[in-house]
Amino acid sequence: MTVIGLGIEGVDVARYAAAHGAAVTVADSKSPASLTARIRELEGLPITYALGPHRTDLIANSDVVFVSQSVPLDAPPLTEARRRRIPISSMTRWFFEHCPGPTIGITGSSGKTTATSLVAAMLRAGGRKHIVGGNIGTGLLGLLDGMDAETWAVVEVSHTQLQLLDAGPHIAAVLNVTPNHLDRFSWEEYVALKQRLVRGQTADDAVVLNLRDPLSAAMSELTPAAAWHFTSSGGLPGNGAFVRDGAIFLRRDAIEEMVLPLEEIPLRGAHNVDNVLAAAAVAAVAGVSGEEIARAVRAFQPVPHRLEFVAEVDGVRYVNDSIATTPERALAGLRSFVEPLVLLLGGKDKDLPKEDLAEEALRRCSGIVFFGADGPLLEAAVEARAGLIAAGERPRMVRVATLAEAVRAAHEMAGSGDVVLLSPACTSFDAYANFEERGEEFRRLVRALAADTEDA
Repeated sequence: MTVIGLGIEGVDVARYAAAHGAAVTVADSKSPASLTARIRELEGLPITYALGPHRTDLIANSDVVFVSQSVPLDAPPLTEARRRRIPISSMTRWFFEHCPGPTIGITGSSGKTTATSLVAAMLRAGGRKHIVGGNIGTGLLGLLDGMDAETWAVVEVSHTQLQLLDAGPHIAAVLNVTPNHLDRFSWEEYVALKQRLVRGQTADDAVVLNLRDPLSAAMSELTPAAAWHFTSSGGLPGNGAFVRDGAIFLRRDAIEEMVLPLEEIPLRGAHNVDNVLAAAAVAAVAGVSGEEIARAVRAFQPVPHRLEFVAEVDGVRYVNDSIATTPERALAGLRSFVEPLVLLLGGKDKDLPKEDLAEEALRRCSGIVFFGADGPLLEAAVEARAGLIAAGERPRMVRVATLAEAVRAAHEMAGSGDVVLLSPACTSFDAYANFEERGEEFRRLVRALAADTEDA
C-alpha cells in the first residue's frame, strides 16, 4: 500500500498498516529534512520512503492508496491510482468502516474542537469508555486495537476528511456551515462536503443539528437518522438542547430537565453556549444524564488557542485565540469581551467577507494591530468601513510585519483593564505551520514581555 502525505494522518496510517503486516510506502512532496520529526515517529518500522516531488509510478504495485487530508484529490499519484482502478482511502474513512464501537462524528465551520472535547468530558463524567481523535490532532487507526464494542469514538471531522467518507457515524453533529476555505473550494463544494457526514447514516442513527443555522438544520432532509436539535433562542421541535430562563435544558421524549444555568459555563462567548448545547444534545443521545453533563461542563477547561488566557502584564490581559482563522471566528472572539480591546489581525487571508468584523472592530476596539503577509488586506477592509464611525471614536490602528512586532505594538497601545486579543481572522500559513504554532509563539512573546516588565 502507499500512503500519500506524512502528517498526523500519514504517520497514523503508516504505523498501523506496518504493524499489521502491510508493505508500506510513504510518499510526501516535502524534503526529507523537513520531515525528520515525522520519520522519527516511524523509526524501526519496515517502511519505504519516497520524499520530494511526487512520482506517479509509486502506486503501480499498490493494492490501496491512503491519502492524508492535506493532499488535494487531484494530485498526480491519485489521478494515476484512479486510472489504474486502485482503491483510494483515508484514515477517517477506514476508521468509520472498521470501528468496533459506537461512533460520534462532529463537524462544522467553527467550534468543532471545543464541542468534541466537551462531548468527551461528558462521556467521561458518565463513566463511558471512549477515545477521542481525528481533526483534533490525534490519529484514529492507532486507537483501533484498544477498542471494543463498548468503546465510544468521539471524532472531530474536517471538511477535507469528509471528502472520501461513505459510512456515517452513529451520532452525527453539524454545528454550523458558514463561508470558509473558499481559497480551495467553491461555496457549493464546501457545503456538499459538510453534508457527507450525514448522508451515509441509517435509520438506526441520530443527527444533531443547529436550528439557528439554516444549512445545518436543513440536513435533517438528507438523512434517515433521528433528528435532534439545539438552539440558544426560540422553540425546539422534538428532542434536543435549548436555552430557557437563563439556563440550558434538555428534552428527551417530551421530558424536560434543567441542566445548568448559563452563568456556570466556564467559557466566554455566545458561540460557546452553542458548543455546550450541541455537546449536551450529543451526550444525551448517548445516554448521559443531565447531572453528568452539568458536572462535565462546570469542570471544563478551555481548549488551547481558543480564547485562552495567557498572562496579565501591567493590568492588561493577553488572550490567545489563534484558532480564529476566519473573520466570522474572530468576530465571535471579539464579542466575547466587554472590556476595551486591542485586536491583533493578520496572517494569510482566505478570501472571506470581512465587513461585519471590520464594523465591529471599529466600534469595539481601542486599538487594532495588523500584521503578517495579508495584514494590508485586513487594514484596507477596516479602513473601508471607517466612515461609519465618527473620527474621534475610531481606534488607533497600526500595521507591522510580524507577530512579535504586533505584540510590542499592542503593549504600547493597551492600558490597565484592557484585553489584548490575538484573534487574527486569517490562517497562519504565511509564517507558521499551523494555528497552534502561531498560538505558541504568541504565548512565548507575551510571557517574555511579562518577564521583561517584572525585571524593569
